[in-house]
Amino acid sequence: MKPRKRFGQNFLTNQQIIDDIIALIQPTPDDNLIEIGPGQGALTDPLLRAAKKLHVVELDRDLISPLKAQCTLTGDLTVHQADALKFDFAALLANQPGRLVGNLPYNISSQLLFHLLRYQERITDMHFMLQKEVVDRMAAGPNSKVYGRLSVMIQVHCRVEPLLFVPPSAFYPAPKVDSMIVRLTPYRPARYPDVPLETLDKIVRLAFQQRRKTLRNSLSAICDEAALLACDIDPQHRAENLSVAQYCALAQHLTP
Repeated sequence: MKPRKRFGQNFLTNQQIIDDIIALIQPTPDDNLIEIGPGQGALTDPLLRAAKKLHVVELDRDLISPLKAQCTLTGDLTVHQADALKFDFAALLANQPGRLVGNLPYNISSQLLFHLLRYQERITDMHFMLQKEVVDRMAAGPNSKVYGRLSVMIQVHCRVEPLLFVPPSAFYPAPKVDSMIVRLTPYRPARYPDVPLETLDKIVRLAFQQRRKTLRNSLSAICDEAALLACDIDPQHRAENLSVAQYCALAQHLTP
């Protein structure tokens, strides 16, 4: 099938890369495995061979029949025709924590990651193909130019491990960007269990929206200098200077 731009489709075709990804995931029959955006089934078939059962969430109706036909003799495939951004994963995670896999459409990857974090308490791990630039941002630490809201909000919930570089030539059509396989492992127990996430997200949004300003100025709408000093934060610092722990401390301090 011809890939559709409106679905952000780039189909993985390099067999060596596919084999490497499966080796990183190490699927087993004991897993509750869920694939997002199976496309033409490059990962679906080997995942199903190893796990024997698999749920997939696919938006493009035209891909579903060929996918089912391809996997008829491979294992127990359950297809959910749905937009992953709107899909309620709770039903698939109710009886057993899940392992999520996917070559995520790059145009919605950040939105989808935030959607999936709503279910992180029932997720064992996630292995995703993403634009390398996005993975760099997710894994970045303080004092880096690519450290930002995505870095903080992902790292509050998960350990981030960039695993495998994937060149444009591994796809059809070849994207104009490099890709990366990343593993996200939700912390057990939660790393910051008492942090009010809504407050945290508000702080992080404000700080990085005006990242060139000092925190004294960028956060003036929600806190004063005294609040920053109470959390051992230098008001002269900028958004990229604060660690995840410092952002969490400030969110707790500002919550009644």
